[in-house]
Amino acid sequence: MTVTLEVAEGVGTLRLDRPPMNALDVATQDRIKELAEEAGRREDVRAVVIYGGEKVFAAGADIKEMQNMDHTAMILRARALQDSFTAVARIPKPVVAAITGYALGGGCELALCADYRIAADNAKLGQPEILLGLIPGAGGTQRLPRLVGPSKAKDLIFTGRMVKADEALAIGLVDRVVPAADVHTEAHAWAARLAQGPAIALRAAKEAIDTGVETDLETGLAVERNWFAGLFATEDRERGMRSFVEEGPGKAKFL
Repeated sequence: MTVTLEVAEGVGTLRLDRPPMNALDVATQDRIKELAEEAGRREDVRAVVIYGGEKVFAAGADIKEMQNMDHTAMILRARALQDSFTAVARIPKPVVAAITGYALGGGCELALCADYRIAADNAKLGQPEILLGLIPGAGGTQRLPRLVGPSKAKDLIFTGRMVKADEALAIGLVDRVVPAADVHTEAHAWAARLAQGPAIALRAAKEAIDTGVETDLETGLAVERNWFAGLFATEDRERGMRSFVEEGPGKAKFL
C-alpha cells in the first residue's frame, strides 16, 4: 500500500510510502481519500499525523503519469484530485503535518490541508507547477493565499520557487521548525496531547474556525454561537467545569 493508517495512543498516522519521493499518483490520491475518511470515522482516532517518512514528505504529483493525460482525462480526474485532499482538510479532528525533505506541488498542497505544520530544518516547500506550464490543481491557489496572504502566495506560485524551512516559518507556511530527526516525534506529541482533549469541543472549534474564515463575520459568529451552546449538552463540558471548580484549571481528564 502506498498509504497506511497506523493508530497508537489515540493518534492515527497517515503514512505516505511510495519510494523514493512519495510521488502522488492517482492510486495514492485515492488511497489518501479513503484513509482520511476512515480516520474521520474511527472513534479510536482522536488526532491525525500526516507523515512521509524520514527523508521526504511528498515531492509532488507523478509527472510521468500526468504527462500521458490529455485534456479530457484531466477534466475527468481534476475533481477527484481535489476531493482526495479535501478529505484530509475535512477530518473533524486535529491534524498535523510532519514535513521532512521536499513538500512540493501536491506535497505542499497536502500539508496545507493540515491544521498545523511542523517542518524539519532541512525541509523545502513550494508550488512549482508554473514551471510545467500549469497552476496548482489540488487546492494550492486557494489554501495557500488563505494561509500566507495573496502576495506571498503569488510570489511562490508565479515563480515556482522553493522556500527553505526558515523562510516557510517566517511567512507562516509552517508553524514550527525542529531538527530533522525530531519531526515525527514532535508531531506525534502535538497530536497525542490533543487526543487527550474533549473530542467534540475540538471538532466544534475546528469547524467554527474553518467555516468562519470562508464566510462573513456574522455567519461565523452564528456557527460559533450554535456550537458553544450545543457543547453544554456534552459530558465533556460537565467533566471540564466540575474539574475546574473542584481541582483548578487544566486538570480535567476527558474520555
